[in-house]
Amino acid sequence: MNLKNARILVIDDDTDVLTAVKLLLKTEAREVITEKNPENIKHLLAATKFDLVLLDMNFNSSINTGNEGIFWLKKIKAIDENMAVIMITAYGDIDLAVRSLKEGASDFMVKPWHNEKLVTTIADILQKKNSGKSSPSLQVANDSVIGNQLLGTSEVMEEIFYKIEKIAPTDANVLILGENGTGKELVAQAIFQKSLRAKNAFVKVDVGALTESLFESELFGHKKGAFTDAREDRVGRFEAAHLGTLFLDEIGNISLQQQAKLLTVLQSRNIQRLGTNEVTPIDIRLICATNLPLAELANENKFRKDLVYRINTVEITIPPLRKRKDDILMLAKYYAKIYAEKYRKPVPEMDAACEDKLLQYHYPGNVRELQYSIERAMIMAEEELLHAGDIIFSPLESTTVMNEEAGNFKLSSMEKNTILKVIEKHNGNISKAAKELGITRTALYRRLSKYEI
Repeated sequence: MNLKNARILVIDDDTDVLTAVKLLLKTEAREVITEKNPENIKHLLAATKFDLVLLDMNFNSSINTGNEGIFWLKKIKAIDENMAVIMITAYGDIDLAVRSLKEGASDFMVKPWHNEKLVTTIADILQKKNSGKSSPSLQVANDSVIGNQLLGTSEVMEEIFYKIEKIAPTDANVLILGENGTGKELVAQAIFQKSLRAKNAFVKVDVGALTESLFESELFGHKKGAFTDAREDRVGRFEAAHLGTLFLDEIGNISLQQQAKLLTVLQSRNIQRLGTNEVTPIDIRLICATNLPLAELANENKFRKDLVYRINTVEITIPPLRKRKDDILMLAKYYAKIYAEKYRKPVPEMDAACEDKLLQYHYPGNVRELQYSIERAMIMAEEELLHAGDIIFSPLESTTVMNEEAGNFKLSSMEKNTILKVIEKHNGNISKAAKELGITRTALYRRLSKYEI
C-alpha cells in the first residue's frame, strides 16, 4: 500500500507529539487521526479502517502497570491481528519496546526521532504489508539483526542495538571498542545503514595495516608524479567518503606521526593530496574501531589524547562472546542455516552434547571463531544432526589463550608450528590460512612478522 492512500491512527497522551506527527504526515498520508486516551482505541478501530497505528509505550491511564504500551498493543492485535503497529518509545522503555516486537509490533521509534526516518519506516511497512512480506525494519527488530550478521538477544546486545538506533541519525564521531572477532565492522555498517548518509559511500580503511609511506597517499590521495610510483592522480579515502561515512579500522595501531597527520585533517576538515598545495574540504561521518581498551588509548606515549577526544564523541563497547552466553546457540543455529544453504545441505539440528560443548567453550576468537567452527562442522558432518565431535575449535586461538593465561613461552613455538602447517596446507594462500585459523589476514601477517616466517 502507498503511504499517500493510508489512514494512520496516532495514540499518545503528549499533545506536542500528536501535533508534531500530524503536521509531519499531513501531506504524506490520506488521513491522520490523533487520540490522547488509549481507552478509545476500540471505538476508533470500529469506526474507521486504519492501515497503521503509532502507539506510545506509556500513558497516564488507569492501567498503571508500567507497560501500558504492551497492554494496548495486545488490545489492538485482538481486534485486528494484521494491524501494523509502530511503538513510540523513550530511552527508559527500550526493554519494553523490544518485548513489544515479540508481541506483534512492526517496529519501534525512539524519541526524539528523525522525521525522514519515521516517514520512511511507515512507508516501508505499508508497502510490504499487503504483499505478505516482512519489512526490513520488522526483520531487523524480530531477529535482533542490524545489518549483516550482527545478531543477539542478550541484554548487552539489546543495549548496543539501542545505542545504534540513537546515534545513527546524528553525525557524531563514533569509537567502537572490542576484541578481534566481536563484530566491530558490522556495528559500523549498521550505524551507516541507519544514518542520513546511507545513500552515499561507506569507505573502510584498515589503517593499522598502512605503512608510513602509504598512509598519506591512501587517506589523502596524491597527484601524478608526487612520488616514484605515482603514475596517475589518485583520490584518497577521505575524498571518496565525501558526504558519506569513513570507517577507520584498527586505529589503535597507527604511529604517533600518523596520528598527528590524521588529527590535522579532522580538525580542519580539509585535505591536501600529496604533490599539491590545493586544499579540498571534506564532509564525512567518522567511525573508528580498535581492539585496544580505552585506557590503553589514553596512554600519551602510544596515542594522542587530543585525537582520542576527537574520534570519541560516542563510544560503543562490544562484549566478547564469552560474556554474552545467551547468544551462543542462536548464533550457532543462524550460521548452521547460512552454511546449509551455501553447501546445499539440510539445515541440521544439534544434539544436547553439541549444544553443551558450544556453551562451555570460552571463544578467544569470539563470534568469528564460532562462525568458522560451524562452517567446518557443516562441511565435514556426515549426518543431519550435529554432534559434539563435529565441533572443532581453532587450535591457534586455543594456543594463544593458553599462552596468555599460563605464561608458558614454549607455546609460542606451538603457535608458530600451527601457522606453518596451515599455510603449507593451503599452498601459501594467506586468505585461506587465516580463514581456517579463525583470524583476520592482518592478524596473521602480524604473527608472521612476529615469528619472522
